Amino acid sequence: MRVRAISSILCVLTVVLASAAAVHAQLPAAPAQRQMPRVFLDCGPCDDDYVRKEVTFVDYVRNREDSDVHVLVTLQDTGGGGRQWTLKFIGLGPHKGVDQTLVYNSPQTATSDEVRAGFVEAFKRGLVRYALDTAIGDRLQVTLKKGEREEKLVPGKDPWNFWVLEIEGNGNLNGEEQQTGRRISASFDANRTTDAWRTSIDIGANYQDTKFLLDDDEDDEEGGGTIGGRRTLLSVRRDLEASGIVVKSLTQHWSFGLMGSAESQTFRNFIVNTRVAPGIEYNFFPYSESTRRMLTFQYTVGHVYHRYREETLFGKLSDQLVDHRAEVGLSLRQPWGTANAELNFEQYLTDPSKYNLGFDGGTEIRLFKGFSVNFFGEFSRTRDQIYIPRGRATNEEILTRQRQLLTGYQYFFEFGFSYTFGSIFNNIVNPRFGGGG
Repeated sequence: MRVRAISSILCVLTVVLASAAAVHAQLPAAPAQRQMPRVFLDCGPCDDDYVRKEVTFVDYVRNREDSDVHVLVTLQDTGGGGRQWTLKFIGLGPHKGVDQTLVYNSPQTATSDEVRAGFVEAFKRGLVRYALDTAIGDRLQVTLKKGEREEKLVPGKDPWNFWVLEIEGNGNLNGEEQQTGRRISASFDANRTTDAWRTSIDIGANYQDTKFLLDDDEDDEEGGGTIGGRRTLLSVRRDLEASGIVVKSLTQHWSFGLMGSAESQTFRNFIVNTRVAPGIEYNFFPYSESTRRMLTFQYTVGHVYHRYREETLFGKLSDQLVDHRAEVGLSLRQPWGTANAELNFEQYLTDPSKYNLGFDGGTEIRLFKGFSVNFFGEFSRTRDQIYIPRGRATNEEILTRQRQLLTGYQYFFEFGFSYTFGSIFNNIVNPRFGGGG
């Protein structure tokens, strides 16, 4: 009897365990926990590179549908002359229904560096609840502590392998009684950016024409006088260009690049203009500080091929040349303001007398509270216009800018200032009669 009882109990236990195993096998597997929340930052005026460098505890995605939280940023002017940034955090997926709104007010006297730093702090505070639920709220300071082995957080798998593609097209029509115009343009861009490589391909096409209806007096053969006549002047410009670059990051200061370009321009008398050039670049500051400061030296040596629409001043329809280019660039974005400058030198090694030396730069400096000045200028010494067509340009070609003219220099300069004073309060927003933009 005891043996039969034990056998019965064992049978029952076997049936129960088998049923439990079957039920467990049918239960859906728990979703794998993501290392970082996915964020779609919907902010047109934001400095995306700066935000990504400062806030590194999230995965940025390009599509709203792939995100855990959509951060919608809108701006309005405030009564004190500043701007109010409204950050709407919209929870999606596992955070659906977890929404919040934060407001950041940037005063009129703030520099662009101060504005973006303030925005990032508000951005961090809003993201914390999606990374970790906490009751600290505004008292929480967000930091990213590196591990003992300096490991980095690994973003999620990307089926596009970091490639971003963009296609654009636009056109316009304009006109009045004595003038009409059309313009059509299209472009294609492909970019891939990682810590080790940067690849960029750009293709663009542009067509533009303008018709002018001009008065043209003609002799009246029968009456011996003049009669009023009109003639049509058509100005056409066509541009087609393509360029690409592949850059390898070598160290925190050195990079190697290979670039190529091809273009066709009616304005500069080119049927085809190509250049292929390898080069190096050295940044005196680490590239990790690129959002705040850069001082670079770049040098390239390239092969150039020109094929011209019309015979040039030198009696040629084509050229094959070797050139070299050197460029020093400075970019600063600091609490006192911004500064950018570039000095470049280009020369044909196969004809050293043909060269171009240019400089351009601009700065905006806050001298004291509320008062800032800005300058921008560019100048170039041109001795490389080997593409200028033979023959004198007509008055119509000069006035309608249909062809490049021979010149020994080019320059442009502008300056300005601004001074804001009055109330220091900057929290009120009143959009009444302000339009819907």
